[in-house]
Amino acid sequence: MTVGATKDIVWVASSLDDLKRFPEPVQKVMGFALFQAQCGGKHLQARPLKGFGGAGVLEIIEDFDGNAFRTVYTVRFADAVYVLHAFQKRSKKGIKTPKREMDVVRSRLRMAQESRQTEADRKEGADT
Repeated sequence: MTVGATKDIVWVASSLDDLKRFPEPVQKVMGFALFQAQCGGKHLQARPLKGFGGAGVLEIIEDFDGNAFRTVYTVRFADAVYVLHAFQKRSKKGIKTPKREMDVVRSRLRMAQESRQTEADRKEGADT
């Protein structure tokens, strides 16, 4: 992967604060994975999150000291990587992401889309 122009990173709601609560080694993995996304790449531990129609919403998965950590982001927008959610998966039943966490991701994805639309409308109004 070559490093050229990188996309901006946008932290939605409490995602940055939540990520900062992760253990330092997990933060480093997540940070590097997000940097790769900013450069147009995909980290080995990032995979499409099921239920979002393709590879536009991804989750980074990192296990540390018997705990599972997840960071969800979207690359649906050409100019920025939006970090939607960061959480510790507490359920010990399978690998499926809990419904509550999926609801947060859906809500924050809507927030990101609405924010982008508002910004586009504002720019369009300024250009006329």
